[in-house]
Amino acid sequence: MTMVIAIDGPAASGKSTVARKLAEKLPCTCLNSGILYRALTWQILHSGIDPADQEAITFAVSRMQLELSVPPIGSPALQIDHHVPEFESHDNEMNAAVSKVATVPAVRSCITSLLRGFGKDRDVVMEGRDIGTAVFPDTPYKFYLDASPEIRRQRRAAQGLEDSIENRDRLDSTRSIAPLSIASDAHVIDTSNLTIDGVVDAIFEILTHASRDQQ
Repeated sequence: MTMVIAIDGPAASGKSTVARKLAEKLPCTCLNSGILYRALTWQILHSGIDPADQEAITFAVSRMQLELSVPPIGSPALQIDHHVPEFESHDNEMNAAVSKVATVPAVRSCITSLLRGFGKDRDVVMEGRDIGTAVFPDTPYKFYLDASPEIRRQRRAAQGLEDSIENRDRLDSTRSIAPLSIASDAHVIDTSNLTIDGVVDAIFEILTHASRDQQ
């Protein structure tokens, strides 16, 4: 049986770095669902489509061939029409558009299907905003990382990003499909005053205890 470790949380909660380091420690594959949404958003923007035009996005997505590219070395990536888009994942325009594109039902349906297919065949640490609530609600390994808004603003600024944490949170938590929320059985970890290694160790210890309990 494969193991899906779901790590959810808002922007700048530390989940991407934690997921990557946890996957290295286990070891298993790490998949950042946000990268898939960013790749699709890049394609939408590159095609000249308004990220707020849900009808145009739905039509465009219906004509795309989407699949996950899994290289021998490196992270999985979204392949669109046999091509992996090359883009700057922390571009401010991208960050402003991705939450809008991610609210489109057709987009969420496509990405969710890809994520579920990926998690069927391998152990994976999968991170995003709805992994434990919508993509893999049945996995027993759910974690929700959070931090204070001030800490998260500082982290975004350190990355050279100027998008609004409050606006991003509002868009992610109020969308009609798979909004950002905490699964009832998730382990919640406040990363505000923890190092990355401290968070990884805390999750690893919980997973170790869970594995022993199931034996």
